[in-house]
Amino acid sequence: MNIMIVGVGGQGTLLCSRLLGEAFVAMGREVKVSEVHGMSQRGGSVVTYVKCGDEVFSPLVERGEADLILAFEQLEAARWLPYLSPGGRMLVNTQIINPMPVITGAAQYPEGILDWLTANVPGSVTLDALKLAEEAGSPRAVNTVLVGAMVAVLNLPKDVFETALEKTVPPKFLKLNKIAFEKGFAAVSR
Repeated sequence: MNIMIVGVGGQGTLLCSRLLGEAFVAMGREVKVSEVHGMSQRGGSVVTYVKCGDEVFSPLVERGEADLILAFEQLEAARWLPYLSPGGRMLVNTQIINPMPVITGAAQYPEGILDWLTANVPGSVTLDALKLAEEAGSPRAVNTVLVGAMVAVLNLPKDVFETALEKTVPPKFLKLNKIAFEKGFAAVSR
């Protein structure tokens, strides 16, 4: 399985990739993770590749090879869409984070991204992960909300991911992240 985690610096994509890696190893899969930070510390685009299977030879996902794109932000979903494989799935947070050209007034944020994705990418799922994270107790838990949703969408073993959560999240944030995970899972399992 080839997964791309795409977002903006500071959204927790790197913790998300570690969590997925931990869970897939527990499932007996070989895992390779590759993190590309870009301008992550300045709110720029961030992409992480997670590949798992019986044998994984390269950590990178090429254009047209992603089985799942887990998008933490709308524009990042659109930016990385060419990497989605035919029949691949997208799970997209409805959150908008303005990139620097929009902030400075040099560009406008594109309208209608979610409508276009829903109409043109079969199997795409959108959810307001930011709202669910805030309900769980912190907007910083968007990443865990999205992992919970991913587990439900792909019908993965929930208990394995809950155990991985316990191994990757610092104890003082564990309760919050368990609630966020459950909110994400419940949001798409209806």
